Amino acid sequence: MLLLAVWVGGLLYYQLPGPEWLAALVALGWLVAATWMALRVARGRAGRRVRLAYGLCVVAAGAGWMALAPSQDRVWADDVAQRLHVVSFDGRHVVLDNVRDFNWRTETDYDARWVRRAYDLEQLRSADLVLSYWMGPAIAHTLVSFGFEDGRQLVFSLEIRKERGESFSALGGFFRKFEMTLVASEETDIIRTRTNARGEDVYLYRLHGMSQAQLRTLFAAYIDQARALDAEPAFYNTLTSNCTTIVFDLARHIAPGLPLDYRLLLSGYLADYAFDQQALVPGYDFNTLHARGRITERALQPQAAQHFSTWIRRGVPGTPQEDPR
Repeated sequence: MLLLAVWVGGLLYYQLPGPEWLAALVALGWLVAATWMALRVARGRAGRRVRLAYGLCVVAAGAGWMALAPSQDRVWADDVAQRLHVVSFDGRHVVLDNVRDFNWRTETDYDARWVRRAYDLEQLRSADLVLSYWMGPAIAHTLVSFGFEDGRQLVFSLEIRKERGESFSALGGFFRKFEMTLVASEETDIIRTRTNARGEDVYLYRLHGMSQAQLRTLFAAYIDQARALDAEPAFYNTLTSNCTTIVFDLARHIAPGLPLDYRLLLSGYLADYAFDQQALVPGYDFNTLHARGRITERALQPQAAQHFSTWIRRGVPGTPQEDPR
């Protein structure tokens, strides 16, 4: 009963319309009443009316939960205002609309730009795992950057689709507070904004052992995800549908036997998981890969203004810039 009470309280807090203080007051009132009812039940003092009232409240909350529906039409924040749209894809050539190419000076000062990009998947040469730390060592945002023979990079990132003025809440992600969106972006946008504008600590690891066919399969899986979210909105879920679980789900297109692991939830340790699965560059211990994969300081250097993708990979094992001169 207490667990259900907490869930209903969270639902009230995150979903009731109106000012936040009022939602908090209603949720607190419910928790007090529910705790009182639970204690009466535990002591054998609850009559049928108390049990019935509690049950009806939980059923009503469940019905409200089921009635919640994601939307494509809200006043979205600028950085998630457009949906990634697959113009065409024949298995090899893909044309994408609304690839993000912002120029960020600060988190609130930027030039917004959405562009069309065309890629030949026969030119895919690499995939990099990027982890951006914003809340301690256990939590990181997960991105995958694909490299092409002509030197271009394209990054995919599953994110909450914030409304204007809204901010992320891990707890809110359990209560259908946010829709989710798949962002495709230039590295000079989605990685640089984390290192340079937000002050996050970012690490890059070259994924090892992927054939050209496997790279294409993984890229195509992202295309399928983009099409699905473009056609029909979906809720972000902190536990089951987040930036890390989508990488795991898509990776299973290539390696169906990948085991479940607590590090899929504690996303800050995802690189350790990839290392244990022999998905990172061999010949190095994890501490070395971790230390040499830290790109934050390189991204902040003036030299990164030119050839950003090349500069941040200087010294990263497995990349052509592993041993810069």
